[in-house]
Amino acid sequence: MKKLLNTLFVTTQGSYLSKDGETVAVKVEKEIKVRIPIHTLSGIVCFGNVSMSPFLMGFCAEKDVSVSFLTEYGRFLARVTGPVSGNVLVRREQYRRADCEQFSSAIASSIISAKISNSRTVLKRFLRDHAGKNNSEAIDTAIQRLENALKETQNASSLNILRGIEGNAASAYFSAFNHLIVIRKNDFEFNERNRRPPLDPVNCLLSFLYTLLMHDVRSAIECVGLDPAVGFLHRDRPGRPGLALDLMEEFRSFMADRLTLSLINLGQVTQKDFFKKDNGAVYMTDEGRKTVLMAYQKKKQDEIFHPFIEEKILLGQLFYIQALLMNRYMRNDLDGYPSFFWR
Repeated sequence: MKKLLNTLFVTTQGSYLSKDGETVAVKVEKEIKVRIPIHTLSGIVCFGNVSMSPFLMGFCAEKDVSVSFLTEYGRFLARVTGPVSGNVLVRREQYRRADCEQFSSAIASSIISAKISNSRTVLKRFLRDHAGKNNSEAIDTAIQRLENALKETQNASSLNILRGIEGNAASAYFSAFNHLIVIRKNDFEFNERNRRPPLDPVNCLLSFLYTLLMHDVRSAIECVGLDPAVGFLHRDRPGRPGLALDLMEEFRSFMADRLTLSLINLGQVTQKDFFKKDNGAVYMTDEGRKTVLMAYQKKKQDEIFHPFIEEKILLGQLFYIQALLMNRYMRNDLDGYPSFFWR
């Protein structure tokens, strides 16, 4: 279960990471600030002007610790991993199923159903926890549209139809998202989902958390020996981790979206944690990123019940569990892929 342990996030600009015995040494202005034993890490994420010695890169690859490099503002740049591991027969089966429309549609349907259901649960929980605080009529309408979309997935006969259902469901969900923000509406107003670049603080938070989520999901997929580039809903495209994007759909709403709302509604982030560039792009400050990173890591320690394995697990373990279930489906140990439905 080594992959379920902590991830090291390095945000201090000018940091230099090196190998020091069996530890990762983080140096700032020629002074070692911290040493972390390699066996306690599952991944390292470097933001902006953060460099690393080639010896540490090789050491991380040897110890199966993934290293990701992002811009200072959270856009993914590159990833360093060791040799490809896993059963080659499982990967070959993954490729065969990805080439089959029937198999791909079945897996995509399961994933989209979970995404829509989990989005609906986010809205329902808001109504339960914040009764009378906002426009419940608009939220009820969005819930009904999601329920209709969930029924449509059962009869979808192709990937294109499923993508259309997913797109309509996402539109319904985000149409109610602004009503889930209960304080400082002038500072955190959400009109629509935008990215590359995000144009407001809410979209900035969503994009940043999606990037962190992607890192964890991709690490879990590689850990179980599958190819993160070959997906079923998200088809092959150079440089795109299709399978990671597939599995990530299940977690977006209750992992990233709900955390975004909590950070705003609990006052953990404020307008001063963001700034706008000349092109209209909105990014987080160093302090803002640190706040979000700490909240994300803390959230992964929440305990949930997994309905398929019928056990309580930490939320941070969920990515690995779902990747492992996908692996078992590829090995024909399961009749289908059991996507995760949040309750």
